[in-house]
Amino acid sequence: MSQYANMNKSDLDEGQIRELEEFEVSQGPLSVLQQSVRNNTQVLISLRNNKKLLGRVKAFDRHANMVSLVS
Repeated sequence: MSQYANMNKSDLDEGQIRELEEFEVSQGPLSVLQQSVRNNTQVLISLRNNKKLLGRVKAFDRHANMVSLVS
């Protein structure tokens, strides 16, 4: 686990925040999206309006905003 995971983000400098975000993307729930981008595999995304979208994720950010190609 990252040494900064339990610290308040306001107490961290820019480099420490970047390291924490890299850890969260590589080890946390966003790692599923990262693997999908790397392997070009399909993911099933549940939208807020109870619809589902099947596609390949091309990019995403830490807020789970995504760019995907529907297939």
